[in-house]
Amino acid sequence: TAVILLIFRDTILGLVASIQISSNDMVRLGDWVSMDKFGADGDVIEINLTTVKVRNWDKTITTVPTYAFISDSFKNWRGMQSMGVRRIKRSIHIDISSVKFVSNEMRDRYKTFSRVSQYVVERQAEIDAFNEETGADTSELINGRHMTNIGVFRRYALNYIMAHPKIDQNETVMVRQLQPTEKGLPLEIYCFSNDIAWVNYENIQSDLFDHLLAAAERFELSIFQNPSGTDFRKIASTSE
Repeated sequence: TAVILLIFRDTILGLVASIQISSNDMVRLGDWVSMDKFGADGDVIEINLTTVKVRNWDKTITTVPTYAFISDSFKNWRGMQSMGVRRIKRSIHIDISSVKFVSNEMRDRYKTFSRVSQYVVERQAEIDAFNEETGADTSELINGRHMTNIGVFRRYALNYIMAHPKIDQNETVMVRQLQPTEKGLPLEIYCFSNDIAWVNYENIQSDLFDHLLAAAERFELSIFQNPSGTDFRKIASTSE
């Protein structure tokens, strides 16, 4: 019995796994699955008793033991495909040294930015009311409450995303700060594209960040990046 079990181990495990996969509707033909342990990331093209074949995006074929879909973790992207939306979750790293309070001149310029003009007016009225109520000495920006350039830019980014026709407004749309690191202050964009086709999705995501990366300068914010050889050469030439 032990010898027979050893010989037919994979077949028995595959049979049990196939029953569980079928009964729990875990994997179907055509599903996009990701299984890092086996280097599989693509569409399921064949399911049989002992193996599942996955055609990866680079057109290679990965053969995964059927029972691995029971014993190991994997990601099935079917939910994304059935919902018709795909998540965008990426951060812009802001140089913390460029974060500052908004001066009167900056505020007047922000009022000309159509996507945040109303926000700036309403926010300033709220801040003025609070400072007047608390008797804050606003001759120094550190006293009382004041807008910051990154706060206004965060609202600008949110309004830009909410007005984008390729972003699903029924799903979560958020722009938030993450924990500052040695690479600056991450400003995370979290939303869902209403087009899940890979090429279209990447174009939508790139268009969003193309605009926001360019717009940051208008708010006197600097995008963080590690110094390159060009930066060191500039420093060296300046010191000479």
